[in-house]
Amino acid sequence: MGGAMPNDDLVRDRPPRADAAAPPPSAADVAAEAPLNATSAWLQGCLSQLEEDPARAHAMAQIRRAESTGTDRVLANHCLGTAASELGLWDDARTAFAAARAETPAAESRTRARFGALAGNAALAGGDAAGAERLLIEAEADARAARASLLEAIAATDRARALVTLGRTDQALAALDNATTLVPDRAEGWLLKATLLRRLERLPEAQTAIERAATLAPSNPAVGLEAGVIAVLTGRDAAARASWQSVIDLAPGTPEAATATGYLAQLAPAPDIAVPTPEETPPP
Repeated sequence: MGGAMPNDDLVRDRPPRADAAAPPPSAADVAAEAPLNATSAWLQGCLSQLEEDPARAHAMAQIRRAESTGTDRVLANHCLGTAASELGLWDDARTAFAAARAETPAAESRTRARFGALAGNAALAGGDAAGAERLLIEAEADARAARASLLEAIAATDRARALVTLGRTDQALAALDNATTLVPDRAEGWLLKATLLRRLERLPEAQTAIERAATLAPSNPAVGLEAGVIAVLTGRDAAARASWQSVIDLAPGTPEAATATGYLAQLAPAPDIAVPTPEETPPP
């Protein structure tokens, strides 16, 4: 999603974003945390294979899953889901992560939360917002049981995306309120909150949220894009121009920079400041 809400029209009649089909970035946040028995030599080998040949890792994991039980099968599903995500096979990824959660002991609530969040993320990337919501509700419950605030915030953030897709914006805002309360120093929650508040035409609140996101992630181009949109909708064209230019300067060649260039083209040119001639210069 590139940090924005689905189906978000930032500036009227803008061209579609080139990265609109990209999966939500929070999966990387979840996957970065260690899975069950992270020192497993087989798991490390399978995951390391992802960079060179994700299709081979996918095949390795399928074979391993068919031949194993217990923890080994959980680890096989982990690698299978990760490889499927790399290949854009979102249904396969969802099935693998959901199976990993189901086969993880009930006492391992933190690990169940991790796999549940990944399953919900895959469902969301695959276009099943309703299914994603169900999976992410379970992930949030597991995270609360484990007192894992970051995992709960990640799941709540993705659930907000799903709720926006389903047209339930009030519930989405409540999910983002929870996410930013749980982990107030995570910029993504504030960015999405600003985007949703702006879409609800609650611009003063949107401005407060985007300022918080900018404080936490000043070099994030998605934050600069949204800050410019909020600025232009509140009649502050100069601030919008500065925000979008900063995106181009900080992240040249990226989809965000291309979008910022398009936004700038929609603004009227900055007024020129006339320099008086000597004859026009008033006396001291």
